[in-house]
Amino acid sequence: MEAWLDLSVPVATGMPVYPGDPPVEVSRALRAADDGVNVLRLHMGSQSGTHVDAPYHVDEAWPTLDDLPLERFAGPAVVADVRGMADRAAVTPELLLPALGRLRLLPGAILLVATGWSAHWGTDRYQAHPWLTTDAAEAIVNAGVRTVGIDALSVDLTGGAGLPAHRVLCGAGGVIAENLTGLDRVVAAQEAGHAVEVFLFPLRLPDADGAPVRATARVRRRMGCP
Repeated sequence: MEAWLDLSVPVATGMPVYPGDPPVEVSRALRAADDGVNVLRLHMGSQSGTHVDAPYHVDEAWPTLDDLPLERFAGPAVVADVRGMADRAAVTPELLLPALGRLRLLPGAILLVATGWSAHWGTDRYQAHPWLTTDAAEAIVNAGVRTVGIDALSVDLTGGAGLPAHRVLCGAGGVIAENLTGLDRVVAAQEAGHAVEVFLFPLRLPDADGAPVRATARVRRRMGCP
C-alpha cells in the first residue's frame, strides 16, 4: 500500500519570494477560444516557489544544477521534527540528533527539516522562520547527507549575512530544497513507521543556480498500519 504527497506550493502571481528575487507573474499568453490552444506566460526567478539550490547558487566555482547526479534529487527521507520553535530561532545540532542518528544508517537519504513554517506562507511572518546554524549544517554534512529540504524560505536566516548554512551544505556538493509544504504529513508517516521516499527533480536549466521543483513524497505503508 502506498500514498503520494504533494510537498510543493502552487505557483501564482504575487507569491512570496526571497527579498530581492524577481516577482512571480502568471498570465494568459494564448486562449483556446481565440488561438486554438491554452498557453500560460510565466515570469519567475530560478529560486521561485518550491525549488532546489545547486552549489553554484552561492559560488561560481561550484557545480551548477546540471553538473549534479540525478540521484541527488531523490531518495529515502528522514524528518527532523523541530516544529514549535519561536520566530527566527536557531536550529542547532542537538535538535537534529535523532534524525542524524537514523541518517547515518541510511546512505543516500534526504533530510527534511520540518519547522511547521509553511503554515505562515503568504504572511509577513513567513520571513521570520527558524534557520540552521553553521554547526547544524556541518553536523548534517558529517552524517553523510548531501540533500536537505526545509519548509521555510531559506536554510539561513532571511536578511542575515553571508548565507553560512548554504555555504557549508553547498560546499560539500549538496542540494538544498526550500519552500516545501505539508511536512507534517511526512512526520506522521515516519512516526507510524512507514517508509518515505522524496522526489525533488528540478527543471532542466543548463548552467543554473537552481530551479523550481514539483516536490513529492511516496509513503509506503506497513501492512496493518493506518
